Amino acid sequence: MNKAQLIEKLSQRTKLTKTQTETILDATLEIIQESVVKGEDVKLVGFGIFDKAVRKQRNGRNPKTGETIVIPETIVPRFRPGKDFKNLVQKQKS
Repeated sequence: MNKAQLIEKLSQRTKLTKTQTETILDATLEIIQESVVKGEDVKLVGFGIFDKAVRKQRNGRNPKTGETIVIPETIVPRFRPGKDFKNLVQKQKS
């Protein structure tokens, strides 16, 4: 599902216009991004947690040359699904 399809489904469920729905979705995503950048976790009970994590420095290999390189430490955004979300996905597995 892409953003346009998500907006379409949200619009149908909420009975709002697509423009209103897109504005709300964009604002929600901006707030989540701003919070994570500041180091705040965004916890949506039953859905999951958006936060940032540190990837430690590690050794890698250039696939073209085979040369060993050092991949520096970096900070990345992370999503950890909540228990209810995990269980819902597990049920659909079979």
